[in-house]
Amino acid sequence: MVPLFALPGGPELMIVLLVLVLLFGADRLPKLARSSGQAMGEFKRGREELEQELRSGVEEEPETATTEAATN
Repeated sequence: MVPLFALPGGPELMIVLLVLVLLFGADRLPKLARSSGQAMGEFKRGREELEQELRSGVEEEPETATTEAATN
């Protein structure tokens, strides 16, 4: 059974690359790739910051709950 959404292979990637060259031109492809890479890096940094905030929030929450229980 073939998966419905299989990862693209070599021929598919070549077709996509050819379409990109036709749409944007060979001169603009390096700039487009560079800006895409920067955007991916920013997204990754933002995701890591969010994960760090969530982890620190989860670590602080049990301490707050025990303090509130002790004061009541």
